Amino acid sequence: MAAIPHQTSRYTETERKFEVVETTVSPSFEGLSAVGRIERSPSQSLNAVYFDTPGRDLARHKITLRRRTGGTDAGWHLKLPAGADTRTEVRAPLDGDEVPDALRDVVLAIVRDRPLAPVARISTARTVETLYGSDGSAVAEFCDDQVTASAEGGEPAHWREWELELADGADAALLDRLANRLFDAGAQPAGHGSKLARVLASSGAAEEMVRPESSDPLHRAVAGHVGELLEWDRAVRSDVYDSVHQMRVTTRKIRSLLQSSEGSFGISDDDWILEELRELAAVLGVARDAEVLAERYERALDTLPEANVRGPVRERLVEGAKKRYLAGWKRSLAAMRSPRYFRLLDALEALTAAEPPPVAPGQQRADLTLDSAYRRVRKAARAAREAAADPDTDGDEALHRIRKRAKQLRYTAAATGVGRVAGKAKVIQTLLGDHQDSVVSRSHLSRQATLAHAAGEGTFTYGR
Repeated sequence: MAAIPHQTSRYTETERKFEVVETTVSPSFEGLSAVGRIERSPSQSLNAVYFDTPGRDLARHKITLRRRTGGTDAGWHLKLPAGADTRTEVRAPLDGDEVPDALRDVVLAIVRDRPLAPVARISTARTVETLYGSDGSAVAEFCDDQVTASAEGGEPAHWREWELELADGADAALLDRLANRLFDAGAQPAGHGSKLARVLASSGAAEEMVRPESSDPLHRAVAGHVGELLEWDRAVRSDVYDSVHQMRVTTRKIRSLLQSSEGSFGISDDDWILEELRELAAVLGVARDAEVLAERYERALDTLPEANVRGPVRERLVEGAKKRYLAGWKRSLAAMRSPRYFRLLDALEALTAAEPPPVAPGQQRADLTLDSAYRRVRKAARAAREAAADPDTDGDEALHRIRKRAKQLRYTAAATGVGRVAGKAKVIQTLLGDHQDSVVSRSHLSRQATLAHAAGEGTFTYGR
């Protein structure tokens, strides 16, 4: 996929939906101290076509994608979960009937190279009351909707519902106070999070989207991390701070659990899935390492007296690392838009969907997995001791291997419920992680000092 132009806008939407019958009388907001006046708008006619993959992958992740005409915000709308009562809405202009690449890219880890096609059509006759505070600013909107909806190829259904949406910057506690007025009028909390969810449920499509949870804790842990990977994927595409790091960590968690519990998933140490996870972590590592160096150098330079910061050190170290981060981020995006990445995600979902093979009587899979992780740490520790006794061996690399095995033990222990072991493994991992960051920084500083010297610049600050 080519580079995606930045032609979208983002909004945070905090709202609740309510079920009412045709005869329910609209609520009154009079007497609330937070409401100074109420303004009723003319009725709006909204028509929306909802899009999804053949397997309803967006709906399974509680995401909606629609093309809507009518109203004040006509256009393409992509709504993503962002907490209780809250969603992030990404909008694109109303151009054409095909899903805009900019919106598709946001959820590319979910839809991959599967087609997006209409799955439902919803028409809404909406009446809006805008509630204003005593200072004249809008605090909320109350919408009374008459809805006609149908899944593709299905019979239309009709219902009435209410929506209550907070304005940007409004007090979140106000939502409860306003909702109480709706309950007083006879409303009930909606049984579905969106109009689309209600349509799919009535058509039977929602039942097909439910995937049973595995009885094996390792399968559940890996499945959970795969879900986190998809969420961090979206954050990386938006260049959210620390998202590359978190996505890389999640990738390594999955790889560690698959490695240490090969009997649960039927894969060997040289399986292509493990290699692809390693390659993905390596690609993300380019941006992550640069991000770490930029932060470390900036903190270190800020602690030095200004007289000791000589020459264009900040430009070489901090700004140079930020440029490498940007290049690494773009490289990560290219990898995350490739069929190779999509097939890895397909394979991970298939692994977690399959039930693990049975273990021998008297054995517990979690115990076997934890023992395997212990053995890997002990093996790495022996190698480190041998490296310490051999001057020709790279001791830093040996310590780095212990760190990787301790990390694997930590993730495995956490997945199998052995919190004490996970905590101790984390201490070792953190200690050796700081050491590894210093190893990387030391090597990079040496190269930068050499370049500075060749350019006729002073190298005093690099030594400090």
